[in-house]
Amino acid sequence: MVSDPYSATWVSHSSMSDFLKCPRAYFLKNVYKDPKTRHKITIMGPALALGQAVHEVIESLSTIPTNDRFKTSLIERYEQVWPKVSGKLGGFRSTSQEHEYKERGAAMLRRVMQYPGPVKNLAVKINQDLPHYWLSPEDEIILCGKIDWLEYHPDTDSVSIIDFKTGKGEEDSNSLQLPIYRLLVANTQKRAVEGAFYWYLDRDNQLTPQELPDLHEAHRQVLDVAKKIKVARKLQVMKCPKGEGGCFACRPLEAVLRGEAELVGTNEYRTDIYILNPSSPSGETADSQVL
Repeated sequence: MVSDPYSATWVSHSSMSDFLKCPRAYFLKNVYKDPKTRHKITIMGPALALGQAVHEVIESLSTIPTNDRFKTSLIERYEQVWPKVSGKLGGFRSTSQEHEYKERGAAMLRRVMQYPGPVKNLAVKINQDLPHYWLSPEDEIILCGKIDWLEYHPDTDSVSIIDFKTGKGEEDSNSLQLPIYRLLVANTQKRAVEGAFYWYLDRDNQLTPQELPDLHEAHRQVLDVAKKIKVARKLQVMKCPKGEGGCFACRPLEAVLRGEAELVGTNEYRTDIYILNPSSPSGETADSQVL
């Protein structure tokens, strides 16, 4: 029998990260829907807005022939993308704050133009709008996610996984991001994976090599968390480990439910976008996301 994807539990790096931080935050971001709009909710902040804009500009290059990628300035492309996150849409509280973040993003893109590295080389695009596969047909779990960049190596017919980092902090060594990307690339396209890299665009001109996760161990790690999510959803037990007072991950979302946030729009995935009111006790949390 072919499993039904519509009844399956879908998991991704972001949803599993939410769950590991706080099951309540996972529920509010990935399960809860506003009774009035029937949409999921999310909180926008400057760091997230910056990351979205920079990623959109760079990732769009992978669909352009290598000789044409830099015929149009990345700054020009950035100016076209930025209105999507300008003002309240990006969670900015002032024009000066927006200017600061926008300039940070522009500096990253100027770095890419000066030191294009893998971005000037051939790239592989997975032929799915949202790459996904059955992580466990028996458990009815699907793993999904988008990889920032797959550099193609024609001499070996292989690829390297590259993830662009726009935050100032480093990725946690215990993060499931690379194991998840390793699994997705191995199961959604045919080429072997040669390596994995982070590119910290805020500071580095070159890639930072990462240890390539073992496929079997990656599957074990990711499936273990995915099964816990499936059980929590089935039993409807998704509480904050810190108790009723909440934690850094769920408090901002609870503020949305209490009416301490402003609805500023709805994104392409029909998710309602909120920014926290300055008077909210959780109002500063939206500015502290590391991407």
